[in-house]
Amino acid sequence: MFGYRVPAPDEAMLISGGRRGLGGAPFRVVTGHGKFVLPVLRKVRFLTLSMCEAEVTETCVTRQGIALNVRAVIAFKVGNDTESIINAGQRFLSDQDQMSVLTGRIFAGHLRAIIGSMTVEEIVTERQKLAAEVLDTSKTEMAKIGLIVDSLQIQSIDDGDTGYIDAMSAPHKAAIQRQAQIAQAQANQTAAEAEQDAARKQAEYARQTAVVKAEYSAEVDRAQAHAAQAGPLAQAHAQQEVLAAQTELALRQAKLRQQQLVAEVVKPAEAEAERVRILAAAEAERMKIQAEAAASHDRVALDRMLIDQLPQIVKEAAGGLSGANVNVLNGADGLGEIAAGLVAQGLTILDSVRQNLNGQSGQNSPNSGGRPEQGNGRLELQGPRSRKQGTGEES
Repeated sequence: MFGYRVPAPDEAMLISGGRRGLGGAPFRVVTGHGKFVLPVLRKVRFLTLSMCEAEVTETCVTRQGIALNVRAVIAFKVGNDTESIINAGQRFLSDQDQMSVLTGRIFAGHLRAIIGSMTVEEIVTERQKLAAEVLDTSKTEMAKIGLIVDSLQIQSIDDGDTGYIDAMSAPHKAAIQRQAQIAQAQANQTAAEAEQDAARKQAEYARQTAVVKAEYSAEVDRAQAHAAQAGPLAQAHAQQEVLAAQTELALRQAKLRQQQLVAEVVKPAEAEAERVRILAAAEAERMKIQAEAAASHDRVALDRMLIDQLPQIVKEAAGGLSGANVNVLNGADGLGEIAAGLVAQGLTILDSVRQNLNGQSGQNSPNSGGRPEQGNGRLELQGPRSRKQGTGEES
């Protein structure tokens, strides 16, 4: 837009005409933004805010009266604040190159003054201290003209042809030379020792090689001699190994045969003996059971036989009364009593016979080692006496 002006990022725009600036300055300062400027009525100028450089080459005399040529470089710029811009604009706006010239002169004066208060030794060994003192003394004066110093570097210090700095450094140079010579001598000695060590190692290697060769030659000779005698010795050793192998084989075969005999003869014989023993025990148990069953059967059969003969016994007893003269006094009741008495008598006879037979069975049981004798199982009654056939006992 016509009349609108904008300064660069490293510039300050100074507008003169119209109302005055800060602190009664003849212009207004604009940085970082644009501003509308009326043509003809206002005038615009730009002041650089970028970094500038000034070189100083000055001959300075030390406190000892020795002249030194000092070369330094100063980095400076216009301050960013409005006051610094106004101070610099009023002094350098028409000729901004004068900032470097004036800065160099200011620092040259301060450099001479500070070096005049120091010795050569201090200047040479404490350059950073010299630069700091120059900056401190020039800071106030530079601020008055709107400039600030970023850095000061002392690049070189030379005493010309006087040779003072060389003489001052001579002891150090001599010490360095001595150290260098000592280091060289040590290096030469180390190299000589290394060469001697290498020679010793070479000699030792040659000696060990000769020893190894001699041992190898002796070993070859022994091997050849052993090879010459190895025929008979090797054959004898082989025969000995064959005999040992045959002996081991025989032992293994004997052990195997023993195991076969145990498996084929001993084990079957033991098994057969165990089988016979088990069968014998089983047979004995069977016979015992049969004997007990037979005894029990005989008792049952005898009881049955006696029961079967009970009517016959009663009949025989009644027959014995057939010829007797019996008077029945109470009629039917008396006859019933006679019949009951006959039955009771028969039962008494039967019980007596059973007890006698049980006693004989106990004496002839399997536990006593005998067997009961068996009759024809029939009882005969003759009159008032009866006889059991097969036993000879009367009842």
